[in-house]
Amino acid sequence: MASEQHYKSNLRDIHFNLFEFLRIQDTTLGQGCYDHVDRATVVQALGTMERISVNEMAASFVPSDRIPLVLLADGTVQIPEAMKKSLKAYWDGDWHRMSLPLEMGGFGMPPSVSWASFEMASGANPAACFYMFGATVAWVIETLGTESQKKRFVAQMLDAPWGGSMALTEAEAGSDVGAGRTSAKHLEGDVWELEGGKRFITNGDFDAVENIVHLVLARPEGAASGTKGLSMFIVPKFWVGEDGKLGERNGVNCTAIEKKMGIKGSATCEMVFGGDVPARGLLVGNVHNGIRQMFHLIEHARMGVGIKSMATLSTGYLNALAYTKERIQGPDLLDALKKDPVKVAIIAHPDVRRMLMLQKSYAEGMRALCMYAAWLQDKFRLATPGSAEAKAIDKQNDLLLPMVKGFCSDKAAELLPLSLQCLGGSGYCQDFPIEQYVRDQKIDSLYEGTTHIQALDLIFRKIAKDGGQTLRALMGEIRQTAEGPGSDALADARGALLRAAGDVEGIFGAMMGKMQESLYHVALHANAILSALSEVIVGWLLIRQAQVAHDALEGASESDRPFYEGKVAAAQFFAHEVFPGLTLTRKKVEKSDLAIMKLSVEAF
Repeated sequence: MASEQHYKSNLRDIHFNLFEFLRIQDTTLGQGCYDHVDRATVVQALGTMERISVNEMAASFVPSDRIPLVLLADGTVQIPEAMKKSLKAYWDGDWHRMSLPLEMGGFGMPPSVSWASFEMASGANPAACFYMFGATVAWVIETLGTESQKKRFVAQMLDAPWGGSMALTEAEAGSDVGAGRTSAKHLEGDVWELEGGKRFITNGDFDAVENIVHLVLARPEGAASGTKGLSMFIVPKFWVGEDGKLGERNGVNCTAIEKKMGIKGSATCEMVFGGDVPARGLLVGNVHNGIRQMFHLIEHARMGVGIKSMATLSTGYLNALAYTKERIQGPDLLDALKKDPVKVAIIAHPDVRRMLMLQKSYAEGMRALCMYAAWLQDKFRLATPGSAEAKAIDKQNDLLLPMVKGFCSDKAAELLPLSLQCLGGSGYCQDFPIEQYVRDQKIDSLYEGTTHIQALDLIFRKIAKDGGQTLRALMGEIRQTAEGPGSDALADARGALLRAAGDVEGIFGAMMGKMQESLYHVALHANAILSALSEVIVGWLLIRQAQVAHDALEGASESDRPFYEGKVAAAQFFAHEVFPGLTLTRKKVEKSDLAIMKLSVEAF
């Protein structure tokens, strides 16, 4: 039943990804900026985070959904006490320092480890994780701010700790960030006065911290229109003096809390800057480079959203799996005509097994995708800055990011109803957590750039911008796996991967021709292209992992054998059940036309 222990982690698969597949003990740990981290430290840290996630973090999952947030008269948002306890447990353990470098007072963990940690926290309580954004804002100030700004904010934000938000969206603009109207007037030095309103600002205010630092996009007086005219400002709820001490209340106020379908415990605020009290802010780095600066936050948030989706699907699947092992209903289909047949656990029924394996293969495949991207981030930080190696790694990570965010969020929204379906009518009730998972996760395909925005980003910025060079290199790696040596047990899966790679290459080939007619072709099929490329990459990673698991089976303990057998089965299932759909996608793209774009609006 839904309780404070709703969350089911998969630490075993996280360890498999890190130590058996990616082998970070050989590629990352003990090297360069990670020379202070070893495998034992990582195992201990992740084990502790699992316990905190399953217990303290998960404890406020249900209360934060059921107990409404309250907007007080002074613009402060009051959050449930249970949520405050979860946050306190996280902050008391200094877990917000995990990914920060040693020179910032952080733990200096590599991205592969810190994102693995985030998976468990976000799977246990996604709403709580949003309140932890202050450390990321501090990192951005440390990276981009002036020396004065760093001294003023960074240590205080981490020690207290303080909250943080990113304020981009405006009611009139929506995803068209460049249409934002919030203005900035120069006062002196790096101090500006902001005026305007923002909407959908996650954790724009909450009462678990003494201060909140907003990174706000605004347009200086006289600046150009569009995104290029935007600058980024540090705007604290309470003004911070040059000595880092808190001063008077700044002109930043939450005026309304959005009423939402899910993640109700996370305060999504309408914010007003200025009014009766001026809203002062500091120009980040004292340079006008707002949208490029904000992308440090946006890309971090997109990675986090994709991992949150994967984590929610994973715990949804594991909750469904546990239920199907216990729920006795109906006879085995082969015994159905017998007199008084024995009733069986529903995991014996073929359709239940189909739903479970679909969830398992995607959840583990998406974890493989996310951890592979995180591992590339490890490698980037270890590479020589500005080198050809660093640039190639960075481009591959950039290529994967819209898939981590866009594909994982869309596919999790599609598959979580299957987690619920496995429970039958019970899944629809709040006695079990999956109905909340469905509500909490759907936002992931909408914010930080909708799925279609991710798809267009993939095609135009990540593929076309470098002439497809990074994509071709990745497809070459996929073909090497498909055509290379491996166990006979995976021969059919490798063959299916080769056909799938051909289909994806055919999709891009067909689209190149259609683009000459109209870019509408790209827009009509961009989401399908993002999904197809993601699925061939996920399948490739699953097959590579299955080979590792197959090789490990020979000397595996009895307790480990089912895990490795499951990895092989998931890859085979994915190859046989998912890859054929890419052939259909290819045919649809090849045969597509622009008929619906020529249709009158009235016909809809």
